[in-house]
Amino acid sequence: MDRPILGISMGDPFGNGPEITVRALANKGIYDRCRPLVVGDMSSMDYALRVAKKVRGATLTLNPVKCVEEAKFTYGTIDVLDLGLVAVDQIPDTADQDVPQPFGIGACRLGGEASFRYVEKVIQMAMAGEIDATVTNALAKEAINMAGHHYSGHTEIYADYTKTDKYTMMLAHNDLRVVHVSTHVSLREACDLVKKERVLECIRIANEGCKALGIEKPKIGVAGLNPHCGENGMFGREEIEEIQPAVDAAMAEGIWIPEKKPTPPDTVFSKALGGWYDIVVVMYHDQGHIPLKVKGFVYNKAERHWDAVAGINVTLGLPIIRASVDHGTGFGHAGNGHANELSLVNAMDYAITLANHKKR
Repeated sequence: MDRPILGISMGDPFGNGPEITVRALANKGIYDRCRPLVVGDMSSMDYALRVAKKVRGATLTLNPVKCVEEAKFTYGTIDVLDLGLVAVDQIPDTADQDVPQPFGIGACRLGGEASFRYVEKVIQMAMAGEIDATVTNALAKEAINMAGHHYSGHTEIYADYTKTDKYTMMLAHNDLRVVHVSTHVSLREACDLVKKERVLECIRIANEGCKALGIEKPKIGVAGLNPHCGENGMFGREEIEEIQPAVDAAMAEGIWIPEKKPTPPDTVFSKALGGWYDIVVVMYHDQGHIPLKVKGFVYNKAERHWDAVAGINVTLGLPIIRASVDHGTGFGHAGNGHANELSLVNAMDYAITLANHKKR
């Protein structure tokens, strides 16, 4: 019973989250390491289970519950905290056809409202101490905004509901980890957000995040913003006026930045893969996302499907643990039996590690 309880938000009911969740929880090893509880809708989970059975012959059952105490946490039974937001007749029922077909709905108000409420519920449960960590499947930003919830993503929802001011997104694939100075803003605005205090804040959060994973003395890499780190001001002065002062201040606090200066962004990730750093502070969204997804997303050109969709997203700086898949809802492929659960399994592994380290 010392296995941490993970609250897993189902994601958009018309996306890939339900099927990915079923596939992940078909792995007995998950139950050896944690107690998973899905927060979502039985209607979508039942559909996903029938798709999974047809594709992989999964022998699983669903156990609807109204509270944590009713969960069995036993392999072969998926416990679902059923919020009852999506009626059975709102799920296009094609799971029993010879070839499962996509839902074909896409982003909609109902999906946005439901996926938002699943996230809201796991946050509330974690804040109340009912679960040890939260794991999120993908939601659609367009859909939650259709439903009147004006957030740019999970990270901002978590920050708002936990009343957290200082936080950042960490992406990880194996030992490649990045945190972001800015995320969901325009590139023009992202450049304006590269300020000493924010860069320093992210270095501190990255350092503490690595320690939460059990890395005693983290090595921090700090990416530059401009080509060649600005070439001493020829291509921009952000490195001189904002990033280097943040690096100096962090080192004065005892944080280990091996190079003692920002590293050119075109080489920082190769160095990270080579073990120079435990984590890299990047200056904007795509600077961090592109190398992570190049490494973790593997498309099989010959067979025309994804062999791997790996990598996870962790929000650092929160009072609760949140790990997430690092991919979207896949509306165009949801329900066709080919969803890849690797990113969710990776997110659960990270959540388990963080929860166990927090307990210790």
